[in-house]
Amino acid sequence: MELARGANTVVDGTSLKVAVNGSAPGTVDLMVFQLDERNKVRNDADFVFFNQPVSPEGAVRLESGGVIEIDIARLPADIHQLSVAVALDAAANGTLSAVGGLGLVVEQAGSTAIVAQALGLTSERAAVLVEIYRRGTDWKVRNVSAGWDSGLADLVTAFGVSVDEEPQSRPDSAESADGIRTVPDEAKLSMVKREKLDLRKREVAKVLLTKGGNGIRARVVLVIDKTGSMAKQYRTRVVHRVVERMVPVAIQLDDDGKLEPYLYAVSFVKLPEISVHDAEEWSDTYLHLRGSHGGFNYDKIGAANREVPIMTEILSDLTRSSAPTLVLFFTDGGFSERKEITKLMREASGLPAFWQFVGIGKANYGVLEKLDDLDGRVVDNAGFFALDDIDTVDDAQLYTRLLSEFPDWHKAAVAAGITTP
Repeated sequence: MELARGANTVVDGTSLKVAVNGSAPGTVDLMVFQLDERNKVRNDADFVFFNQPVSPEGAVRLESGGVIEIDIARLPADIHQLSVAVALDAAANGTLSAVGGLGLVVEQAGSTAIVAQALGLTSERAAVLVEIYRRGTDWKVRNVSAGWDSGLADLVTAFGVSVDEEPQSRPDSAESADGIRTVPDEAKLSMVKREKLDLRKREVAKVLLTKGGNGIRARVVLVIDKTGSMAKQYRTRVVHRVVERMVPVAIQLDDDGKLEPYLYAVSFVKLPEISVHDAEEWSDTYLHLRGSHGGFNYDKIGAANREVPIMTEILSDLTRSSAPTLVLFFTDGGFSERKEITKLMREASGLPAFWQFVGIGKANYGVLEKLDDLDGRVVDNAGFFALDDIDTVDDAQLYTRLLSEFPDWHKAAVAAGITTP
């Protein structure tokens, strides 16, 4: 059964599975509002979305893959309507009308499925797709397909959710009672982006707390391979997602919450710092293999591996301060200058930095795989792990592997007089 815009039909039974086409976390976000007779949420707990995927009584569950499980029998008596909505992420361009196949299918146990395509949308960036509502003893579903040009803020406000879209910026970084740090630039993010960021910051803080590293303040340097063999990682935006997932590390460790980025191949380039509020724009501007972008000639950097120049540059910078530094070095391998790199890592062991090398893609990582056995160092100053596909690793796993050795290095480096407490 297919519903035209504005049409409705009776729902059979109490168990519904709503599959939404066109939703994609971080681009088109899916949400459900439990509404009372005023057409408002009773409180913010009635707003079901990715960071709060289950309603208070468990009647509505947001599952992966754009699926909503609804048990009508468990809905409280004062809930009269469920509004299923979508919203474009604040950083996404365009409108919902450009999202291919946007709509949903309501599957009913033992009965005909109900199809409700998003119809008639034009300039909206947030919209209610359907309403599932009480009529006497029945429940009905209506194809609404209507919304707000201004996006998420007006959508959630219309249903009574408390959201400060432009909170007051704090002059300095702040830390909550549970050790989660916040920097002023976070205030420039949309509510949905802040919620996603908070989840990641919690995972970072959890790893540091478990390893006794909470309270460490350190520079965070990000180095990304720009060689020709990385073409797929750039084309599929894997490197963009690497940047996004490294930002919470900088917030938790660095006083200003910023990443200090480099791209390297035969030579290297130091790029403008990455702040939390402009990470996506930064990635679109600077993550390229060839051409001129953001005032930099990428062709001059080359397309083959040579790690010695970029490593030498970072080592030179480390000699100017005793403050701790975490170097996050993402590469698909090709470390062929084994003798020179081994010599540099021994020299680096007396300087205030821990080098965390991360392999992305299936490749030959050479000397990186031998770092744990490298002798002749003042302290163990490097770690390595490889991820065939970083997108298959959840945040808890990624940050555990990324940060577990850093606190141990910091303790050893402080004891050896290499860095500051």
